[in-house]
Amino acid sequence: MKLRSKIMVAGASALALARTPRLATRAVRISAVPLLLAGMLGGVAGAVPAVAARTGSPRPATSVPLNRYLYGVAATSAANAWAVGCTTTSDVCSKTLIEHWDGTTWKQVPSPNPGSDLDALYGVAATSATNAWAVGCDNVCADTLILHWDGTAWKQVPSPSRPGPSGLSGVAATSASNAWAIGTINNGAPLTLHWDGTSWKQVPNPAARGAAFYGVAAASATNAWVAGDTSSDTSFFLHWDGTVWKQVPSAKPAANYTNFLAGVTVTSATNAWAVGHTTYGDFHYTLIESWNGTAWTRMPSPSPGDQSLLTAVAATSATNAWAVGQTAINDGVATLILHWDGTAWTRVPSPSPDSENSLADVTAISATNAWAVGTGYTSGASAHYKTLILGWNGTAWK
Repeated sequence: MKLRSKIMVAGASALALARTPRLATRAVRISAVPLLLAGMLGGVAGAVPAVAARTGSPRPATSVPLNRYLYGVAATSAANAWAVGCTTTSDVCSKTLIEHWDGTTWKQVPSPNPGSDLDALYGVAATSATNAWAVGCDNVCADTLILHWDGTAWKQVPSPSRPGPSGLSGVAATSASNAWAIGTINNGAPLTLHWDGTSWKQVPNPAARGAAFYGVAAASATNAWVAGDTSSDTSFFLHWDGTVWKQVPSAKPAANYTNFLAGVTVTSATNAWAVGHTTYGDFHYTLIESWNGTAWTRMPSPSPGDQSLLTAVAATSATNAWAVGQTAINDGVATLILHWDGTAWTRVPSPSPDSENSLADVTAISATNAWAVGTGYTSGASAHYKTLILGWNGTAWK
């Protein structure tokens, strides 16, 4: 079974948004959130993954609720955090969605929708209350979409022109003059863009055509990482040293297993983490790799059951890191959160308010302040998908 299956709906050819593990050994399907724009398929861009395949009654045809999804989160202080995603009344993203935390409540903030339809945001990064970036694609992924927050409003910023459809799936920033965005061009070429304080420019990278980028992180202007895999499902990293991107091997999978990387974070030249899942046939287990300044090695990680995956990771120091994802439970899907205390990764209790819950991203600014976002599914007469936001206060996730 090949895990790089793509989400498709009827329509014109466009960029697919997620690799979705399809679990033959469960009635449910654990779905990775759209961590990348992976290639051209016979489907509409912006296809929204179900948190899990449902086996009960179909959604009533007379009800058309607004579905809301969150795919990225970033924070700079206890009173400044951003979450991004999309809204839709169908099975594809229609409008961009941006929510802001002001220290008291989460509120939706107006965001541009430059395309005629099918606009979506998949990543966000912030360095201050007046500098944040959100990336995705617009108009059926006809082009990359880059938005900037200047402290007053979100505005679209031009991105380098490229032939054919393209989209962005992640962004990282360390200052007002240093940011990276990753994505895919319609010919299957992995895309890396850099912000120098004036404009976004495309920067060459050594990844081969057909490779997919799943996560990006930066600690400084001379230290950034991208996690991804090749068209033959071999995971790898790219590292930026201030001059060029170079490919770095990931930890080797165990015999007969295949490793998939979904997210990466970095705090220094000798401390970085990457997460995803490792698979053996129809079984999927959490995967965590650690960078010590020399090589990436796999670390032991809790994996409840045999259908678990991690989608994102965030760290503030060598003794504080979070990884989030999801795991199958009975006929549903529950949130999954793991914590690193400098010695070991342990599972931490996390709310799963709906029958199907998925965490897409996590951010942390201290040992007592972190956020995780994703999507939940509410069943019943008004069945719909809704945003899921969890906050860490130093004691518990709520």
